[in-house]
Amino acid sequence: MSLGDDHQSSGDYGGTGQTRLRLPEEDGGPRRGGRSSSRSLVTVVGVVVLLIAAIAFANRGGDDSASAEGGDGDKPKTSSTAPSGTRPVQAGFAHDEQGAQSAAANYAVALGSDGMFDKARRHELVRALADPGRLDRLQTGFDADYSVAFLKSIGLDENGKAPSGTTFVNRTLPAGTKVTSFSDSAATVDVWCNGLFGLTGEKTTNPVTNNWFTVTMKLSWSGDDWKVLETSQKNGPTPVPGDSPVSGADEMSKAVQEFGGFTYAR
Repeated sequence: MSLGDDHQSSGDYGGTGQTRLRLPEEDGGPRRGGRSSSRSLVTVVGVVVLLIAAIAFANRGGDDSASAEGGDGDKPKTSSTAPSGTRPVQAGFAHDEQGAQSAAANYAVALGSDGMFDKARRHELVRALADPGRLDRLQTGFDADYSVAFLKSIGLDENGKAPSGTTFVNRTLPAGTKVTSFSDSAATVDVWCNGLFGLTGEKTTNPVTNNWFTVTMKLSWSGDDWKVLETSQKNGPTPVPGDSPVSGADEMSKAVQEFGGFTYAR
């Protein structure tokens, strides 16, 4: 959203000197040009003052919000591959089909992030999203998926860290959601996703690639929120690749460092 349009349109009022007011003339009577010009000038000045005050108020509001965050409003608060933005959902997802779709899309983002490759972060994520009755089962399954052998096979160390001079990328980008079953206590949602995966760097043997897949989320309504019972994944649907040229290692590395991922998907 751009606020520039509002300011631009305000320039059409008053200050250009192009708008003229003319009082009706009496037949045969003299013009009262002096009073007409005076009133016109007062009107124009009044409009200009109001516009200046409105613009000043809008700018002051933006400064207050920046200072409330404790930093310079002109500088982004992201770091390399860090999620950007504030999480909009604070009190759980809605107890309806729309809420279930939003929950599934966001859980796909979290469970398909680079945080899953770090054991402590993985356990934190799964504890936050899992149905309490399925927590142990889900943790055990994810720990097996992200074994030391698997991490080494994709170029990471046993703690999920990338080699010096490279950056690990794993992002899940939902393209759409579909409810396949729903009740007050449970829902199954398919999330169609695009993913980025690999290592940036000149000497990497595992460059960043993209793929398409569908994640199926089985959710339960637990307490006041949707929680994960089970997840599964299959390939596709995959669109025909476009003709965009492949970016070099430097350009990709810069993009990954400058563009933070999203914490909220839908």
